[in-house]
This record gives sequence, structure tokens and C-alpha cells, in this order.
Amino acid sequence: MNKSIFRNFCIIAHIDHGKSTLADRILELTASIDKRHIREQLLDDMDLERERGITIKASMVRLDYHAKDGKSYIFNLIDTPGHVDFTYEVSKSLAACEGAVLLIDAAQGIEAQTVANYYLAKENDLEIIPVINKIDITTIDLPRVKRQITTLLGFNEEDVILASAKEGTGIIDILERIVKMIPPPIGESNSPAKALVFDCRYDTYKGVVVFVRVFDGVLNMDSEILLMHSGKTYRVEELGVLKDLKYTKVESLSAGEVGYFTANIREPREIIIGDTITNTKNPCANALPGYKTPKPLVFCGIYPVNPGDFPALRDAMDKMKLSDASFIFEPEHSQSFGAGFRCGFLGLLHMEIMQERLQREYDLNLILTVPNVVYKIKKSDDSLIEVDTPAKLPAEGEIKEALEPYVSLLMIVPIETIEPVCDLAKSRRGIFNAKEFLSEDRIKITFDIPLSEIIVDFYDRLKSITKGYGSLDYEFNDYFPTELVKLEVALNGAVCDAFSSLLYKEKAMVKARVMVERLKDLIPRHVFEIAIQAKIGNQIIASEKVRALSKHVTGKCYGGDITRKRKLWNIQKEGKKRLKRFGKVEIPQEAFLEVLKI
Repeated sequence: MNKSIFRNFCIIAHIDHGKSTLADRILELTASIDKRHIREQLLDDMDLERERGITIKASMVRLDYHAKDGKSYIFNLIDTPGHVDFTYEVSKSLAACEGAVLLIDAAQGIEAQTVANYYLAKENDLEIIPVINKIDITTIDLPRVKRQITTLLGFNEEDVILASAKEGTGIIDILERIVKMIPPPIGESNSPAKALVFDCRYDTYKGVVVFVRVFDGVLNMDSEILLMHSGKTYRVEELGVLKDLKYTKVESLSAGEVGYFTANIREPREIIIGDTITNTKNPCANALPGYKTPKPLVFCGIYPVNPGDFPALRDAMDKMKLSDASFIFEPEHSQSFGAGFRCGFLGLLHMEIMQERLQREYDLNLILTVPNVVYKIKKSDDSLIEVDTPAKLPAEGEIKEALEPYVSLLMIVPIETIEPVCDLAKSRRGIFNAKEFLSEDRIKITFDIPLSEIIVDFYDRLKSITKGYGSLDYEFNDYFPTELVKLEVALNGAVCDAFSSLLYKEKAMVKARVMVERLKDLIPRHVFEIAIQAKIGNQIIASEKVRALSKHVTGKCYGGDITRKRKLWNIQKEGKKRLKRFGKVEIPQEAFLEVLKI
């Protein structure tokens, strides 16, 4: 097929700048979807994405566009997520494209993730088309946003397209600019086949569906293929493209095309995102560089409420790993919950989304432990170990030095909020680096800050302080010394490891007090008293009690000697002692969820 008619591009932007809405308008304008099936967020096929109004997974679709020059073009469009936790999805998509549409909200201006995605696209040598979206809003200041784009990103003002994805304004201009500016794919159809695996899905009927971008050669039906990194060989059973949001079969995929194949792959673990595919009979000499392995920043334990669901949870995680290569897991055992998994995520939102997907898509009832970051511990014998769970922390006498991960935090905020924003960062042990004025009302601030201080509620606090106009992005910096302690929670003397956490020593007292007070309200009253104690080592630093349910055992006594009542009271007292010793405390699911937010 003629490669000059292909244009492979993706839409990148900060969260809530209108990527999915722009994709909807492009699908409508190119008549790629029947009018009867039109709805919002067409490419977001998860209910969770529509409910939250965010894109979680990058989505691909093939479009036909008849340009003003009289020619017909084939577009391969990828809609990407905007939240910092899903940056890996963006980087995967960029590797499969020659160009990107950079979307900027006319009301919000340039945000932190806008800058991060811009540099990601530049690193991949993509042609970037800047677009100011939401120009239909009456309160916008277009000259200000244009100045931000020209001064911060280096575009000329005439390069910027004005559009409203909601109203459909400027969509034709974007499509025509894609035709003119984004180069067609390069690659030789006569060379040995070389294709990049950039995404996968699990289909109940098809098995593993592998999405590929062909860089050289041709992939044909029934050909035998080799996955170069894993060394596995398969025979292609179905080959196709995603057209009109449906799997559409084709006989071959040639250099420059984006499509999918199935090959009776039933084991999700066999596919590696970023692997190179070639023909076994005429293999290519070198594999493609693939992707940089994402490094999880947040870890927590996930356990089934019903121990019998462990095999189902393992199968579900294998399938989730297939569609999200940034998610990692390994088996672990808890004294409180039995068999489960220690899971790694790119951030707290990523963790919440994965939990909800596991519960909804696979009908699992789960318990999550307190999230932790990965610390490094230098032991007395100078060996260095990584600790991602409180159970792995060595005894205090064995620790020579503890190191915690710091990130470079970039925030773009209104100038009038700079003081409270800096106070927030410093209260979380942030170290000020630099500031840069982006315009007359926006400023960029950078801090070095411990990752553990921003993963829970930092983003919510920032949004509250800036009235929704602040944004942040962060990337891993390095490990620095810290004073680390293990905070444990004991219920009637038995440590519940689901509530254990590693944290900075000076923060321990405050967190312990908040935790025991919250648990006191969340744990229901039993027929025996429950002592809730937060402790570091053998030292109890905070405690509360849940009073026992009372029973009026002497209610049936009418008159008579007081010794009758004393006898009943003593029997009740002894019974409560036994229950306190042997009784099992039932902890509701909401208690675990609430502790995650502390």
C-alpha cells in the first residue's frame, strides 16, 4: 500500500483539556462512526473512564479522511491519558507515531503535564501541532495563552490553531495541518518484517490481542512470527485494523501501518510490551529499542477477602498486566489476610484505578494495605537492600542508614497563590529549587520533595489552594538519607499488618494519633472491649478503646439479695475476659479504605 497516504498521530495534553472530546469530533467529521452510536468519550471503552471523565488507557482507531487537495488519507489516531500517573501510556503511544496534536485549554493555559508531554514528544522527534481548545468559553484570555505557547514552548503565533472541540470549531484546520505537517511513515516493505508491540488486550473469544506498529516489511495472515525478546514463535491467526471502533480483518499489514493480530496466545505473561516482532523465515537483524521499563513508585498489598478467590485474583492480575505494563506484582503472605500480592503502581490514582478495575471487571472483593514507597536500607555490614513493605524492614540494630526516594516536583500555579503553595511544599519537607514567571499571572515552581509526602493528598491540597488552577508533574530524582520508623497498629495486642507503614520519624506521632482515632470510629463495637494501639517497636505512642456492647444481665432480677446480681456480674466479667483474649476483631472494608487516605 502507498505509504504517502498514512498519517500516524496521537493527541496529548494535560488532564481535562479536551483530548477525548476532540477525538469524538474527528470521528464524527470523518464519518467513522454511525450517527446512531454517537456518544461522549467514544474511544474510552471503560465505564470507569466515563464515570471519572478521564482517559486511563490509550485508544487507537483508523480513519479515512478526504482532504482539500482531493486526495484520500488514512489516519491512525491514538487518544492518550493526561494524568501524570499514566505517562507510560503516553510514551508508548508516541513511539508508534510520527506526529502529535498538543492540546492546550484556553481557560487554564499551559499546565505541568502539558510541558511534560511536549518534551516527551520532542524526545521522540515528533512533529507537534499546537492547538488552543475551548475558545467558545467567554471568559478566556487568548492573547495570554498565546504568549505562554510562544515563550515557553517556542512556537510561532501563526502555528497555533484555535479550536473548540465541543462546538466543532477548527477541526478541519487540525486535520488539514495533520496532512501537511506530519510526515508519512518511513520504512521499506521489501525489508524483513519488523514491528513494535505497543499495546495488548485480553479478549474472551480471541485470547490475547496484540497491537503493533509495522516499521519495516510486511506481516501476513498465517505467517509464522518470532517475538525477539521472549523468543516465542506463533502462527498469525487473525490480522486486522481497528476501523469504525471495530476489529476489521485485513490480509496484510505493511511498513507504516498500525494494526493488531491474534495467534492463539492464551497465556498473557508471554507478551512483553515493547517487544519486536519479525518473521521466522526471514528475521530482521536487530530488535527495536522498545520502551524504558517503568519504575513503580508506590507499593501496597492486595488480598482477596475470600481466600478461595486467590487463583481468580492471580488470573485477573495476569490479564491486567497485559493491558498495563507499568503494573507489577509478586506473591506475598500476610499473617492477617493469608495469600495475596505485593503490587507496584506509578501513583495513588493508578492504584485506585487498578483496584476498581479488578473489583468491577473480575467481580473480586479485595483488601488493600497502606501504600508505601520503596526505601533503601544500608545495613551494618554495608549491604544495601530495598524495602517496599514494613515486614522487610530489618531490626533497628541492623540499620546503619535509611534512604528515601525524592522526586523533582514541577508546579504551575497562579502568582497570587505562590506563598501558600510554597508553604504546603515546605510542610511536606520540600526543598525549593527555582521559580520562573511564565506570564503575568502564572509561575512555574520546582521543588525536591520526598515521594512519600506527595502520593496521598498533595494534589488535592494543591487544587484546593489554587482553586483548581494549579497543576503538577514529577519525576524520580534520587535517594537521600532519612530517619525511618515502622508504625504498627495492634488490636487487642495482635499486630494488624494491613495498617503497618514506613514513615519519617517526626511524622509518626501525628499519623498515629489520627489513625487510632479514625479506627475507633470505624471499627464496630463487639461484645468485648477492643484496645487500639499504635506503636513503634515496643513503645506505644497512641491508643484508643472501642467500648464493649453492654448487656443488662441483672434485668431479670426482681428484688432479692445483692449477691444474686454480683454473681451474674462476675460471670459476665469472666466471659468478657475470655472474649477479649480469644475473640476475633472484625474490621469493615471501609476502615482499610479510610486508612489509605490518612
